[in-house]
Amino acid sequence: MSTIVVVGAQWGDEGKGKVVDCLSERADMVVRFNGGANAGHTIIVGDEEYVLHLVPSGVVRPRSACVIGNGCVVDADLLLTEIEELSARGIDLAERLFVSGFAHIVLPHHKAADGALEDDAAAPIGTTRRGIGPTYSDKYARYGVRMEDLLDAGDLRRKLEVAYAYRERWTGSGAYPPLDEVYEHLRSLGPKLAPYIVDTSLLINDYVARRKQVLLEGAQGTLLDVDFGTYPYVTSSNPVAAFAAIGAGLGLGRIDRCLGVVKAYLTRVGEGPFPTELNNDIGGYLQDTGHEFGRTTGRPRRCGWLDMVPLRLAARVNGFDGLVVSKMDVLDDLDEIPVCRAYRLRGKEYTEMPLPVALLDEAEPVYETLPGWKTDTSGITSWDDLPPQARDYLNYISAGCGVPVTAISVGQRRDQIIWIKWGI
Repeated sequence: MSTIVVVGAQWGDEGKGKVVDCLSERADMVVRFNGGANAGHTIIVGDEEYVLHLVPSGVVRPRSACVIGNGCVVDADLLLTEIEELSARGIDLAERLFVSGFAHIVLPHHKAADGALEDDAAAPIGTTRRGIGPTYSDKYARYGVRMEDLLDAGDLRRKLEVAYAYRERWTGSGAYPPLDEVYEHLRSLGPKLAPYIVDTSLLINDYVARRKQVLLEGAQGTLLDVDFGTYPYVTSSNPVAAFAAIGAGLGLGRIDRCLGVVKAYLTRVGEGPFPTELNNDIGGYLQDTGHEFGRTTGRPRRCGWLDMVPLRLAARVNGFDGLVVSKMDVLDDLDEIPVCRAYRLRGKEYTEMPLPVALLDEAEPVYETLPGWKTDTSGITSWDDLPPQARDYLNYISAGCGVPVTAISVGQRRDQIIWIKWGI
C-alpha cells in the first residue's frame, strides 16, 4: 500500500471514515493531518458504531498506530473523552496514539469567539461552533497555545497570558472563562495527555523510512478548502492532498498515492452556494435514504445531484490516482439520475469553476440524465456483477474528471465495498 493520502472530493461527509477503516486493515499507521473536532467520521464494525472526531479512523484496527498531526487543532477535553470512551469499549490507545506537540489547542475563548462571530454575522458561514477557525487564526497570528505547552506548567501559564491578552484586544474580557480557571484545568489535563504527546513528524518519517504502510487521513473535503473551496463558506484549514505533507511533517517525495472519496450524489452542511441542490421530494428522499444528518452537529445535510464541475477542480488540485464512489446504493430505486456536467451563467457555459466563485449563486446546472439501474446493489461484491447502468454511471464519473474508479461503497458495513484495485 505504501504511503497513501485519502481526502474528500466534495463538501465533506463523503464516507472517508469507512474508506480509511477498510484500508487500515493493511496499514501500520493512520495519520490525521488537518482540522479538528469539527470532523465526524463514522465506522461500522458488525453491530458496533464508532463516531470519531479527533482520533484517526484506523483506531479500531489493533495493528495501526494512530497519529494526530501538527496540522490539526485539538480540543484537549474532547480528546481525553474519546480516549476514555474507546478504552471503555476495549480499545486501548496506550503506545498506539501519538499527538503532535506542535498541534494547537482549542481554548474556551476560541469557542466563544466562533459562536459570537456566527451570531453577529450578516451572512453566517454555518460553522460547527467548535472554535476551529479562531484557533487557526491565533496560530497564524502567533498567539496560539500548543499541545507541547501542556508538558510544562510554566510555559503553559505564559502562553495563556499572551493568548488572553491578544484576544481581549478584540473581544474584551468576561466573554469566556477567566485565565486562572482555564490554566488550572489545562494543567490538570497535562499529566493525562503527556504520554501521547511526541514529535509526530519524527515518528511518521521513521515509519516511511522503514517502508511501513502509512495512511494519511484528511478531514472535511476539497470544496471546503480555505483556498480552493467555495470561500468564504469553507473550513479554516487545507483538506487537500498536498497539505498532508505539511500537516504530517513529511517531505513531498515521501507520498506515493492520493485517493479521493466522492459521494454518488452531493451534500453539504451549512451555508454557501450549491447549484444542484434539490429542495423537493427527491432531495428529501436522498436525505432520508442516505441518512444525511451531521455526526458532529446533527444538522440535516442539504442534498442534490452529483456535480462534475467542482469534481474536476478536486481532481486537479489533489492529483487523484483513484476515486472511491460512496453511497451508490442510495440511488438504487431511482428511474433516472441527472448529473451536472456544466453551468450556464450569463450566456456562457462553464465546465470548470467560474471566477469569481460568488457567481455560483447564479449558476444554472446543465444536466445529462443517465438511466437508473433499479437494482439492489447492497449485496454486490464485484464490478462485473453491478448492473450495466450502474457501471455506466461510474464510467461517466471517471471520464468526466479523468480519474479511474478504484472502489465503490454500497453500504455502511466493511464488507459492502467493491475494490477494483485494492489500495491503488
